[in-house]
Amino acid sequence: MISIKRWVKEFFGLSHSQTNGFIVLISLLVIILFSEPLWQWYKSGKDLDFTADQAKLDSLILVWEKSASTAMKHENSSLPSKKFLFDPNRITDEQFAQLGFSPSLLRRIIRYREKGGKFRLKSDLLKIYGMDSSLYQNLYTFIDLPVKIEPGKRTENKPRKYERHTPFDLKRFEKFDLNLVDTSQLKKINGIGVKLSLRIVKYRDALGGFVNMDQLSEVYGLDTVVVTRLRQKSFISNDFRPSQIYLNTADEPALAAHPYLKKQAARSIVAYRFQHGRFQTMDDLRKIHTMDDQTIQKITPYLTVDE
Repeated sequence: MISIKRWVKEFFGLSHSQTNGFIVLISLLVIILFSEPLWQWYKSGKDLDFTADQAKLDSLILVWEKSASTAMKHENSSLPSKKFLFDPNRITDEQFAQLGFSPSLLRRIIRYREKGGKFRLKSDLLKIYGMDSSLYQNLYTFIDLPVKIEPGKRTENKPRKYERHTPFDLKRFEKFDLNLVDTSQLKKINGIGVKLSLRIVKYRDALGGFVNMDQLSEVYGLDTVVVTRLRQKSFISNDFRPSQIYLNTADEPALAAHPYLKKQAARSIVAYRFQHGRFQTMDDLRKIHTMDDQTIQKITPYLTVDE
């Protein structure tokens, strides 16, 4: 230390007190320069205290994202290679595949037909869960079905008990089916114009259908007076079944698209499924701590654990 002082004093020509001050100043500068990197190094070592459960959950989510991405690419890889006029009630599995229908969508259509379901309008194809709207628009002109059923005209030999499923004419019927009514009929209700009628139909389609009249109050812009008039002029069929999302295969975007589920809830459902396996019953949703009872009660009619 003495030799350093002597060298500084002789090299810079400083006095004894000036030399001491110079050495103190240099020491302070060294401390200031190296304090920030040392602090960052010390802090980074403290921040790496993750729990084993959190690390496991992160790895599961990473695996899910990769598998979901691969599945989506595979699902969208089969584009229509051949177009022809077709009736979805009659064509074979091979013909569906030629038109570009994915295997999962094809299975749902076949199950729908096996259970007695019938496509009577072009738009009925959109009622099948997972039907791609872009594929529907691409094949629209080739679907051998009417756009709408003309009043008073029955397709094939349908039993009369099914006639109530056709759109109602408000001039002939006092009430109409809320899940079948179109915008032109809704506009006949006092207080409902173009925007509100479109909003009602759009919200109904996003839900998958109305299951109770109280849901009308959820439509933005409908006041209590208009809701009361709608209740008086409409009904919900007792045998109506809403469109349902398959809980054990639906990805996060499909779940979050429903009005009753937010992104956080959709993410929690998918993460829980990867941690604990398939949902066995709808009550399993109650094991997800981020979902409250009110949300579960509202979303239950629109979910299913049975494929």
